[in-house]
Amino acid sequence: MKQNFDVLIAGAGFAGGVCARVLAEKGKQVLVAERRSHTGGNAYDCKDQAGVLIHQYGPHIFHTNDKKVFDFLSRFTKWRRYQHKVIANLPRDNPEVVPAHKTTNGRFFFPVPFNLDSLKNAFGAKEGDRLGKKLLDAYPAQSQVTILELRQNPDPEIAAIADYVYEHVFVHYTMKQWGQTPEEIDPNTTARVPVRLSTDDRYFQDAYQGMPLEGYTAMFERMLDHPNIQVRLNTDARPLMKDFPGTMIYTGQADELFGFKYGPLPYRTLDFQFETVQKDHFQAAGTVNYTVDEAYTRITEFKLLTGQALPGVTTIMKEYSRAYTGEPGETPYYAIINPENNALYSKYQADARKIPNLHLLGRLAEYKYYNMDAIAARALALAEQL
Repeated sequence: MKQNFDVLIAGAGFAGGVCARVLAEKGKQVLVAERRSHTGGNAYDCKDQAGVLIHQYGPHIFHTNDKKVFDFLSRFTKWRRYQHKVIANLPRDNPEVVPAHKTTNGRFFFPVPFNLDSLKNAFGAKEGDRLGKKLLDAYPAQSQVTILELRQNPDPEIAAIADYVYEHVFVHYTMKQWGQTPEEIDPNTTARVPVRLSTDDRYFQDAYQGMPLEGYTAMFERMLDHPNIQVRLNTDARPLMKDFPGTMIYTGQADELFGFKYGPLPYRTLDFQFETVQKDHFQAAGTVNYTVDEAYTRITEFKLLTGQALPGVTTIMKEYSRAYTGEPGETPYYAIINPENNALYSKYQADARKIPNLHLLGRLAEYKYYNMDAIAARALALAEQL
């Protein structure tokens, strides 16, 4: 290295970017090595050939209850007010049922998480209203109850709602997302699937929700724009880590860092099919889940997330989930968390702990699932500790 750095950070996503900025403001000289040709990690966004601002690695919707995280990120972006909504799109079970809302081509839609409006669309306006009142008699209004709670209710009609939600919202979608059979799906996960006892159709209920007004990439560019930060794109951090005397923060795959010496950690990856459509809008919500049929799990329409005004054209993205193989071009998105894989990760974690100036941070490095705000919070805490 041509100059001395106090800190070497592998990765320029949320984990690396937040740490870099905090440490730089404390007077540390920080080198950020990013393997990709851009900053922002998986939150990276850019305009496609049609001029639509897309999320290259899948939709990222910011939401948090952590004011400290929100205030920190707000230093680098203004926000577009946005309340994310998700709709389930599935074939109608019974064509004789008249849904409360519009249907097309023999299919119908309802909000996810399943709520009182979902009941009316699934069972018809009259029957859905009756079942909704029965739920409200049994549980507090505005609350959420789980499938497990509903199944334990002595009223068979309430228990049947749990079975409906399991079948139409959860099980087939989860099979596609994780490549599992119903028998392999963790019962504890199933039990936590919520039914919302209100007509609140927002996917998230956090206090702070929104989209960076100019996009995530612009936010990261401002975050990393500091005289004490040097960013090197298209750079693998691992060779730089050899004999680096200062603090190292690694946000990549833990198994790759140690040469897969104990074997690769399993992940799920995603394939994205982007399509340009010659119309103002393609669907009724930013995300539409195909919970029962279709090979893809969901379709995202980016203009509905960003509020971009671009008449006559829109871009959608179909999302397919499959096993990660480690082939070039694949991205590991989701750790497959179970006791066996956790035990394998612990071996890599033990090796990392033998290196006193090394810190593992983030989804890949810690082999966990984190939302963006949780990663930012962990990065703030680590940087302050350092």
